Amino acid sequence: MKTSLQPRPAWVSHFTSRFPQWRSMAQMEDLPEFRSYLEREFPEGASEWSDGLSRRRFLGLMGASLALAGFCSCSRQPIEKLAPYVRQPPELIPGEPLWFASAHLLSGVARGILVESHEGRPTKVEGNPDHPGSLGGTDAMMQASILQLYDPDRSQTPLKRGIPSTWNALLTELLRPAARWGATKGAGLRFVSGRTTSPTLLDQMNQVIARYPDARWTIHEPAVNSSALRVVCNVERADVILAIDADFLGSSPAQLAYARQFARRRKPGDTMNRLYVAESAPSLTGAAADHRFVLGPDDLFRLPERIEHVLSGASDESMSWLGALARDLGNHSGRSLVLAGEFLPAAVHEAVYALNTRLGNIGSTVQYLPGLPEPAKALPFSDLVAEMQNGKVEALLILGTNPVYTSPADIDFAKALSRVPFTLHHGLYVDETATHCSWHLPETDTLESWSDAAAFDGALCLLQPLIEPLYDGISPHELLAALLGQPAAKSYDIVRGYWLQRIGGADFGETWHRALSDGVVAGQTLRPSPAVATSTPRTPPEPLSGEGLHLLIRPDPHVYDGRFANNAWLQELPKPLTKITWENAAHMAPSTASRINLKHGDVVELDFFGRKITAPLWVLPGMAEDSVLIHLGYGRTSAGKVGDGVGFNAYALRTQEAPWGGSGLQVRATGARHVFSTTQEHSAMEYSHPVRFATLTEFKKRPEFVHAIEETPAYEESLYPPVVYNGYSWGMTIDLNTCIGCSACIIACQAENNIPVVGRDQVMRGREMHWIRVDRYFSGPAEAPQILHQPVPCMHCENAPCEVVCPVAATVHDSEGLNAMVYNRCIGTRYCSNNCPYKVRRFNFFHYSETKSPTLKMQRNPQVTVRTRGVIEKCTYCVQRISAARIKSEVASRAIRDGEVVPACAQACPAEAIRFGNLNDPVSVVRQFKKDPRNYSLLGELNTRPRTTYLARIFNHNTEIS
Repeated sequence: MKTSLQPRPAWVSHFTSRFPQWRSMAQMEDLPEFRSYLEREFPEGASEWSDGLSRRRFLGLMGASLALAGFCSCSRQPIEKLAPYVRQPPELIPGEPLWFASAHLLSGVARGILVESHEGRPTKVEGNPDHPGSLGGTDAMMQASILQLYDPDRSQTPLKRGIPSTWNALLTELLRPAARWGATKGAGLRFVSGRTTSPTLLDQMNQVIARYPDARWTIHEPAVNSSALRVVCNVERADVILAIDADFLGSSPAQLAYARQFARRRKPGDTMNRLYVAESAPSLTGAAADHRFVLGPDDLFRLPERIEHVLSGASDESMSWLGALARDLGNHSGRSLVLAGEFLPAAVHEAVYALNTRLGNIGSTVQYLPGLPEPAKALPFSDLVAEMQNGKVEALLILGTNPVYTSPADIDFAKALSRVPFTLHHGLYVDETATHCSWHLPETDTLESWSDAAAFDGALCLLQPLIEPLYDGISPHELLAALLGQPAAKSYDIVRGYWLQRIGGADFGETWHRALSDGVVAGQTLRPSPAVATSTPRTPPEPLSGEGLHLLIRPDPHVYDGRFANNAWLQELPKPLTKITWENAAHMAPSTASRINLKHGDVVELDFFGRKITAPLWVLPGMAEDSVLIHLGYGRTSAGKVGDGVGFNAYALRTQEAPWGGSGLQVRATGARHVFSTTQEHSAMEYSHPVRFATLTEFKKRPEFVHAIEETPAYEESLYPPVVYNGYSWGMTIDLNTCIGCSACIIACQAENNIPVVGRDQVMRGREMHWIRVDRYFSGPAEAPQILHQPVPCMHCENAPCEVVCPVAATVHDSEGLNAMVYNRCIGTRYCSNNCPYKVRRFNFFHYSETKSPTLKMQRNPQVTVRTRGVIEKCTYCVQRISAARIKSEVASRAIRDGEVVPACAQACPAEAIRFGNLNDPVSVVRQFKKDPRNYSLLGELNTRPRTTYLARIFNHNTEIS
């Protein structure tokens, strides 16, 4: 369906933006490369094979081969032997999944999950609504954790200097010096691990230190800052929020809980909250803001103090936006909230603490709790390295962390490691650190072993295994138990024994069972560290200062600090704000790039106090001037087949004095150019206002504004008679007021529907397979644009343009209004894709779903067909879930209840932005949302009558700020 991009008519309602919405600088400037995306059915190269063979040429060459196919006998399928249950477990019904509560750990902090298991094979992760760390939501990392479980690149056997060995052989070599350590009190024995909140593991750590008093333990967690206090917020209680470089909706350990709390206050009306964000680089929290202020790092550092001066009357900035912001905070004393990003200097945190105290927020919207516990006699990382270099370390055990890769650039951990006689690495992968150790021991995945952990607020939960260890993995509990003289101890006995000692009682068995079932240990919270600070959080040192640009170093939104680099789902997931896949980049504001004569895609040299790397340049609207943002987690050399050699290593610029950057960065062009693997302009629609929005004041005056901004009049006439759905009639709404653009829905859909990854080369050709995408738009000037997100699944149009052009009726309407795909009929003409104005259909150019790994096949959902080459795929509203609910309701002789069918995207959404249900049910939630005056159809003027509609975004602007 081809139309030309028309200029916006003058009569379009003033409630829309004063600027058109644009995806990239190329679209804003109307460059030819963007026009090519609009004029072609697929991006250039998408219809050709990898070697340049065109589709037309391929059909010509294959014509004779296809004609001769009748002379050949049918191919035989490979022999696959089946084995029935001899004794089927009574609780197991074939085809019926079981659910188990557990937790996903991110830097040691637990987020509660529910894991779907088919005949002992976990296939899908959902959020646990009873766990305070998730409240039923998930993020992309949690959804992708199921793929990590089955990763064939995971370490599979103990290694001694790279040669396969056994756990018993390691025990023999480990326990021999252990007897001597007892006599020397552990002198020369050192441990390094990531951050943990497991009370059982912390108890074991302290037992080890008690057994070997001169041993020391070091916590090395590169993506976070240790803090003497934890900042725990009640976002739902706050009427006014100020986030100073604090991405609490996108990268906080509490982001799922905060996103849900925040979304509950975004319903337009008198109780709607207001969010201010001041930041140097765009973030998900900044995109959700009612007012976003683009400030350089130096201005950010001074912002809390300037607000304090306005509140105290010591400043003359009362007439500026700063004065309006300060008054808004002051007028909501006890109901406001000020947050500082954890990567900001200590002085900023101290000022924010004082500001929350002045505003009366402490105890109301924010609490400062004791920090996460650490083992006794903790040793700083730099002191450990100094001991290693001086030959004072006899044995070093590294548990679940990768310091060779993640150490600051001014610490050569690999060289220091070579001076230690006995080194043991315990981890999921044979990573950079493992290759430099004398021993490597495989670690069990969190879904393979027993453990426990704490949420961001201290609530404790149990982790239970969903499957026997796939490889020869050992849990951290079992490794420490061996050092404590219990080499045969199992994780279950260790964890249960700790809790029996902690809570005991005659009803312990019932308490244990309830904790496993609910996913939370009722009434139990994290015990504070023995030494607890009583003032503000301990934060990183002041950033380095020098002549040049300001460098910002942050964890990647998907691969984090590099621990998820081998996860193909996360690598192929477009970044929320740039839509980059399979790599990282150096981000810079358009004005800064123009001033120093750089262009988007230039390969530049980044020089930070003599440390140099090269990186491709991504010109990003909304960046502060004279700032450059880079992300950690790439440039791996021993991540696995998926993650090796992807992107550049930002750790090379990270030092002990500047872990998160500082001023003094020099940027120089190398003369080389880089082509990004990005989906930013893929599936671009010829429509200038896909996201409709207004201010709260304007919405109250004219709630029907969304129906007055069509660029062409909508027509209801149709050549086809209307269809009456007497039974169920399924539909969906997506609330753009609560959607934060986190992309959890994309990975949830991928896991649920067996969607394959295609790789960097295929993404560059426009062949990504995701059934749902999250479009990101900018609106306004490039220096400080408004950032907008819009998830786009199949619209399930009532007047579907795809159905009328399919020559074999592979895409059809079913009796409940779904636009279904019959894969066995599809012959791959792609006419339907060409005729879809929403560009939501995907074509299998190759056998993307083929894999020789038996473990990867175990992840697939048995309720969903695995598609082969040459068919169109798309969103089905998770029809398998609809069918399962229908079967249950028919067995019970009742109708499907509202909320009984929840598609994967809706179930994963931490902000509950996606609602689904029966449109024929007058009391269903989706029916009520369809009645909302904000409800509108994307491209509604085409009269496709989509069943997926949107609720317009409303900004709660401060009227004092223009």
